[in-house]
Amino acid sequence: HPFHRISQWTGSFFQETSLIKVGLLIHLAHNGTPCPSSTEYTSDLFEWSDTDENINYDDYPEGASIPLVTDSDHPAITIVDKSGVHSVSISYCQCPSALTRDIQLFQAGLFPASFTRPKTAFTFSVLDDFLLDNLECGTSAMNYYSKIRRLTSSIFPLMVLDHYRELMRTARQWRQCKLYKWHGFAHKRDEPKAGDLALFCPACPQPGINLDLKIGTSTRPDNTPSWLFTRTLVMDGNFKAEHLHPVNPSDEVSLMDGLAFMVGDERYKSHLSIAQDRVQRSNCNNHLAVNQANASRQRLEASGIGGCACARHGCFVPHSMVDFQKGERQMNMDYALSQALNYNTDGISQAITFYDINCQYHKFLKDRITSSMYLSIPIGMDIIPGIGLWHVHGHQDSCYVRYASNFICGTGRIDGEIMETLWASLNIISPSARGMGTPHRKEVLDYQMNDCNFIKMIRMTKFLCRKFKEAARGAAESKISFQNLNETAHPDMVILWEAEEALAHANRLEDATAMDIYEVQLEKAPTRKQQELRLLQAQNHPDQLVTSSISRRGAATWLATGLTIEEFQISLSRDVKRLRRHPTDIQLLRVAQLRDKLQTQITSFLQMASTYLGCEVDANEPDSPVDRDHDSLNEEDYSDLDDHDRHLDPETHTSIFQPELTIIPLPSNLGEARCKALGLSDLMEEETVLREGQANDALHAIRVHLGDKAVIFRNTVWSAKSQAASTRAWTQVRSVEAAVKLNARIYSKCRLQLGRLPNHNLLKKYLPLEKEHLKTSTAVADPNAHGQRNTTLAWFWSLDVQGDTSGNDWMTEFYWVNWLQTKA
Repeated sequence: HPFHRISQWTGSFFQETSLIKVGLLIHLAHNGTPCPSSTEYTSDLFEWSDTDENINYDDYPEGASIPLVTDSDHPAITIVDKSGVHSVSISYCQCPSALTRDIQLFQAGLFPASFTRPKTAFTFSVLDDFLLDNLECGTSAMNYYSKIRRLTSSIFPLMVLDHYRELMRTARQWRQCKLYKWHGFAHKRDEPKAGDLALFCPACPQPGINLDLKIGTSTRPDNTPSWLFTRTLVMDGNFKAEHLHPVNPSDEVSLMDGLAFMVGDERYKSHLSIAQDRVQRSNCNNHLAVNQANASRQRLEASGIGGCACARHGCFVPHSMVDFQKGERQMNMDYALSQALNYNTDGISQAITFYDINCQYHKFLKDRITSSMYLSIPIGMDIIPGIGLWHVHGHQDSCYVRYASNFICGTGRIDGEIMETLWASLNIISPSARGMGTPHRKEVLDYQMNDCNFIKMIRMTKFLCRKFKEAARGAAESKISFQNLNETAHPDMVILWEAEEALAHANRLEDATAMDIYEVQLEKAPTRKQQELRLLQAQNHPDQLVTSSISRRGAATWLATGLTIEEFQISLSRDVKRLRRHPTDIQLLRVAQLRDKLQTQITSFLQMASTYLGCEVDANEPDSPVDRDHDSLNEEDYSDLDDHDRHLDPETHTSIFQPELTIIPLPSNLGEARCKALGLSDLMEEETVLREGQANDALHAIRVHLGDKAVIFRNTVWSAKSQAASTRAWTQVRSVEAAVKLNARIYSKCRLQLGRLPNHNLLKKYLPLEKEHLKTSTAVADPNAHGQRNTTLAWFWSLDVQGDTSGNDWMTEFYWVNWLQTKA
């Protein structure tokens, strides 16, 4: 082998040497034999063959036994191979019909670094090895050649000739040759067009490739599934693929401008020069892409890249990747989307696009395309906007039913977030491409994206088989669930719902709010403050000023104060109960301060009681009108939910001064008979209204805190990688649990008091709370998560806040929305 390394015995040790010193000469052409037209000197000094004869070492004198050959007619050429850097003498063919020297080197499997008088060449194997290392490991040309130098001389690698720049230039040309060969342009005179040197998804609809061109949009059968003629795309940007300004832009030469995935430079810059850069602020939520679009990066030529990929299989779309200048602006993504929609889409009538901020981006998309001479979409193609299932939960609630893939016909079970995974492979190579020349960087990214699509292609069979089995099982389960729900609905209602569903999907292109039928349109439950305000407004109405008693003016505020004191008592009782056997002075002082504050509020409340009750009340007197037969704090308590509260001694930390046990003289505590005797029927009605608002507040707080707890588990507890992070996460969990249990006690107390008030049916609406209802479910934090289809939440998650269950209007709407979502 011409690249074998040999050692020469010097008499005392072996010294590394080269085959060129023993007369090795590589003959090009003529199958490795000397050219018959050449009259140059050929050495037969070192011709050998394998033999079994014994070697007599005495025949070899000590010292430099092998004479060195120096021949100025055969200058050495440097060849870089996987085994290292070698100096080899080359003898070219001298026949009259001989090919040029560079072509002779190509035929020998050597890629010359220059073509007129080549002095350096790279073996095909070393170029393939470098490109593979670059793809899989992100190895830069500098690091790879540094490895070659160390293979050549492990002790003095810096003494090996530096051919790093030649490797970069040759690797660029080698990439181009490989792509031309793979895509059928190696032996054609046809020049490749935009995107011709790129692979695309073999499973996405492509007319003329996997879709019959004879089946046009006007002639296809009615039973043809819509997804067969739908191109599903996902759009996204990557801000890690930055690029610095080139040092010598005038010296740069592009080999594949616009022929693969990165768009053509000239037309793209022309589009940017006339496009209007409107700084847009989101009216949805504060999204990173919108804010990044308004950020300026002065020291970078490109602040990142963006483009399109097929949303179902995750293959980059050829000629649809663009550079960002100041962030992820709409003018950049408009050009990428326009190129993607025009790539082999003849006959495709519909496209579904997923983008993180599609609720903002899609608003004026058609206007921007119409006003630009560089943007276009195929005639007759409808574009349905969507948002990925991960990002849509960061939007406003209305965006979920308008843009989530669950409610878009023809999307199937896709999340619209697959492009986030595609950036991982590009991020491996992005740091080394950051300082490259502009054309060189684009070629590296093109080659990386082409390899990503290739890997997707060879693995797609197994991937689609697995997905098909999952889809078949999921479709069967969903069908059974929908059939069970559909059979229980009235046939007339089903016909009406189907018509409304069809109308919503027909109008969603023009008005996304048509999809709001998939969401329950409920009026928010009235809070205690709202109920108090309503009572005061009704009390001060001109019609009521004549009939209402002056002494009862402001009774709603007085009752609301009593409810606040009651909640304070529940909170303080819980704090006292949580004290350990040996509390600190700080803990005891805090409890004492809270008791003093509570007593002050109770005293003030009792001073006003006679104004509204018509009699003096002292809750501590034995003959007080307050009903003492009920102790609400002990009837429905959630102390058993606290594991560390179960073993506390109830006699510990008792005190004679315990205002948290004082019974407030509210109508519910006075009793129905006593209130009627005192003429307090109107006060009982007002307290009933305020209790309803108090129950709504407590249930709302429970829902919010349970949702927070589910999010903490999913995002913090499960992802904690250290003991410190786990401790902080569980501290958050315990804090939220405490809030849940406190509001559960308040709700139970409120429900108990409602039971003592007459003339209402609220207890049918506000059901008892049980410990199972307060357990956290991932369906709370992520109702669209996989596996939540059959999850059932507690009754208060779908509370009939309208109070019209008897009329069945609210239940009909809730059932209607449930039917629509199950069908979707």
